[in-house]
Amino acid sequence: MNVFNQLSIWLSFQLSIIFLIGIPITLFFWSIKKRNKAVNKLLSIYWKISPLFFISLLLLIGKYNYALVITNISTLLMTISVWFWNDINDELKEYNLSYALTTMTKVWRWSLTFISLNFLIQSLRNFNCFSFVNSAACEIWLQPSSNLYNIIKNLFNFLFGANFTQPIAKFLGLFSLLIFTLGLIQWSIIKLPKNGRNSCFSENEGN
Repeated sequence: MNVFNQLSIWLSFQLSIIFLIGIPITLFFWSIKKRNKAVNKLLSIYWKISPLFFISLLLLIGKYNYALVITNISTLLMTISVWFWNDINDELKEYNLSYALTTMTKVWRWSLTFISLNFLIQSLRNFNCFSFVNSAACEIWLQPSSNLYNIIKNLFNFLFGANFTQPIAKFLGLFSLLIFTLGLIQWSIIKLPKNGRNSCFSENEGN
C-alpha cells in the first residue's frame, strides 16, 4: 500500500508539470496568436496565482512543516482562478467544439480541477503531513521536490558561485509567501469589491 501511495504521489507531481505549466503556456501563446481576449485574460490571471504552487515546492525543499498545506491551497486557488469569472465563462460558452482553442481551454480547466482534488485526496490520506511533513511517514511528499532542488542548486551555484541549501529554500519560500499573501489581500480589498466576478477582459485587451 505504501508503494502504491508513493507511486500515486509521484504521478500527481508529474502530471502537475504538464497541466500546471506545459498546457497553460501553450494555451497562453495560442490565445495571443488567435487574439482571443477571454482566454488570454484567463491565463493571465492564472499566471498571477500559479507562483504559489512553486512557493510551496520551495517550502517542501526547505522541509517547512506546513508546506503541504500551502500546496493544497495553491492548487485550490488556481482552480478557483479559472472558474471564477462570469464574463469569461459566458464568453467560452459562445464557442462550439470546433473552435480548438476554447475547447482545449475547457478541457484544461476540468483537468486542473481533477488535479487539485487529487492532491487534496492524496494529502488527506496522509493527514498528519499537513502539520509535520518532516516525519518519516511524510518522506514520500518530499521526494518529488528533490529533482527541483538539484536543478536550483546547480543553477544557483553556476550564477552566484554559492550553495543553495534547504534553509535558503525555506527562507525564500516564506518570504515569497509573505509577498504573495500581501498581494492577494490587496486584491481582495481593492479590486474584488469593485469588479466582483467580472474580469473586464473586454475592456482591457492584453491585461
